[in-house]
Amino acid sequence: MEAVRNAHLVLPDQVVSGSLAFSDGVIASVDGGASTVGEDFEGDFLLPGLIELHTDHLETHYNPRANLRWNADAAVMAHDAQMAGSGVTTVFDALRVGMDYDAHLGRDDMEVLAQAVEAGARAGRLRADHFIHLRCEVSADDCLEGFDALAHHPLIRMASLMDHAPGQRQFAKIESYRAYYVEKLRMSEEVFRLYCERRVAESERNSAKNRVAIAERAVAKGIVLASHDDATAAHVREAEGQGVRVAEFPTTREAAHLSREAGMAVLMGAPNLVRGSSHSGNVSARELAGVNELDILSSDYVPYSILQSVFLLPEVVVGVSLAESVRMATSNPARAVGLEDRGALAGGLRADFVRVGVQGGLPVVRGVWREGRRVA
Repeated sequence: MEAVRNAHLVLPDQVVSGSLAFSDGVIASVDGGASTVGEDFEGDFLLPGLIELHTDHLETHYNPRANLRWNADAAVMAHDAQMAGSGVTTVFDALRVGMDYDAHLGRDDMEVLAQAVEAGARAGRLRADHFIHLRCEVSADDCLEGFDALAHHPLIRMASLMDHAPGQRQFAKIESYRAYYVEKLRMSEEVFRLYCERRVAESERNSAKNRVAIAERAVAKGIVLASHDDATAAHVREAEGQGVRVAEFPTTREAAHLSREAGMAVLMGAPNLVRGSSHSGNVSARELAGVNELDILSSDYVPYSILQSVFLLPEVVVGVSLAESVRMATSNPARAVGLEDRGALAGGLRADFVRVGVQGGLPVVRGVWREGRRVA
């Protein structure tokens, strides 16, 4: 039996000073009050290990420069170390399905990365527990073919349905789309116009049929479905009818509210919350938290942001406690994807936890344990 003591334990409904004991990878007990047994945490916070459902960061380690492929096993390890170092003990690595104009990677690369994640986990090289999340660009011509090529993979637990064509969803305002893509891809206005026409045509040709086909396949395989960038009541009704359980990054307050009413968990990006606004001009995560319509936080494209947002949220939104914000990064995502063995500091659950100090207003990871073994 091992133990830690003198910690501020962030429990599901409160923060208490006390100790935690664990054995064989499982939490044995959580106790309030003073103790003389175990490692002294010196009053630091003890959180459940964070659970990340949608990070796009793995691809950037594998493809750090245009036309460059890093060793896939090494890329997975670099990504894993960054996630664990940010307090994440369970991570869903997002791999794209459906290649669009600006994709530097292809379907073969996604298969290589999926195999590298599995190999790293099997060999015990990885600090966090890894699953795979398929980001399905349903407007792409090869989306369904790409999904079928990867759907057999044993680590796939989640798939999201997305369409980034201009004029709807994330980029309902063409000005935001222009600012994003003209700057990112350095397009001229004429090239941008032709690009938009192509993306809209692809969406009209593929999106509806691919949504239906992938939703049917995912439900049959037990893969948790997520919608992506829903903006309207029609989008939410479509997602509900297709068996979606998680509403990722709804772009309007209406879509978030209706998704919640339909029984979906609402997921928003932690970078949105930290910045105070969406980079695309869509609804603010802080606004949704203020009306109790935010369930899950995801680091998205900044791994550290999920931990940062957990401590920032109670400061910037009245009525949100630290225990509540921690649930958004632990027990809520665990429930959304059916991981009942983790997500809280409670007896019988996995001994996944994070020691966090606060310095200069920022949370600092001082130790990470996965199934009772220190990994960072």
